[in-house]
Amino acid sequence: MKYPIVKRYEKNPILKKEDVPYPVATVHNAGVAKRNGKRIMLFRSHKLNGRSIIGIAESNDGYSFEVCNTPFLTPSKDGIFAEYEEFGVEDPRISFIDNEYLITYSAYSRHGVRVALARTRDFKNIERVSLITQADSRNVVIFPQKFNGYYARLDRPHTKISPWSIHISYSPDLIHWGNSKVIMKPVQYHWDEMKIGPGATPIKTNRGWLNIYHGVFSTMDGSVYRLGVALHDLEDPSKIIGVSDDWILQPEDPWEIAGYVHNVVFTCGAIDEEDGTIKLYWGGADTVMCVGTVEIDKLIDMCLNNSRNSM
Repeated sequence: MKYPIVKRYEKNPILKKEDVPYPVATVHNAGVAKRNGKRIMLFRSHKLNGRSIIGIAESNDGYSFEVCNTPFLTPSKDGIFAEYEEFGVEDPRISFIDNEYLITYSAYSRHGVRVALARTRDFKNIERVSLITQADSRNVVIFPQKFNGYYARLDRPHTKISPWSIHISYSPDLIHWGNSKVIMKPVQYHWDEMKIGPGATPIKTNRGWLNIYHGVFSTMDGSVYRLGVALHDLEDPSKIIGVSDDWILQPEDPWEIAGYVHNVVFTCGAIDEEDGTIKLYWGGADTVMCVGTVEIDKLIDMCLNNSRNSM
């Protein structure tokens, strides 16, 4: 396998705090989607008080983004969402299914972190649907397809009994989720041994669902966040066909090594293109947004021919 797997865009970073027309300290961890020939990016920013909001930007080519004048999602002022979004909204993921865009995001409050679900058809009008996890849980991505009539999601609940692991859950209505089970765990003394979690919305290929996830390794200088890839069965996404033993991206550029949180590449979104590649978007050091391209066949090959155990 020829390295690097992910080819970084030569003009990274593609989005910085200076590109945002309202005061923010960071731009990172963005979900992305296609709509009417454009690329939509929902990005997280720290306000100058340290709490997070979600902004929106558009692009014709997936590289040059223009940020809208106002944020897309800020903590709610109404009802149950106001209580559970009090400390900020973070790390959106986008899934297109049933002719609408489902947006999962982390909601922070004095009660911990839960995942909330919203929906939109036009990225102008947004409807909050439900808080779909208990505390503490993060990193929920919904598959862009139903399985036997059920929605499916990957998530990462927190537990002290076992390292942070990837679970799968199902729902008939997007509100009530169950039949949960763990399907992938960190590996001891491996690049993702500390914790793993779902990253980008799974991408459907002819060999399976590609799950680009993040993995964390603890060092004497703190944690290092890298990206890896797993391949799930097309008909039963709870079955993992393979998990690449190697990472696909690690912090290397200066804006990935140093920033708000150093040594971090973290993805919440990727787009499959017609030429057999994926545009992969990641936050660098929790400070800027970056993009790169990777061949789908290379990711599949890593999962099939250089696989570690999933559990």
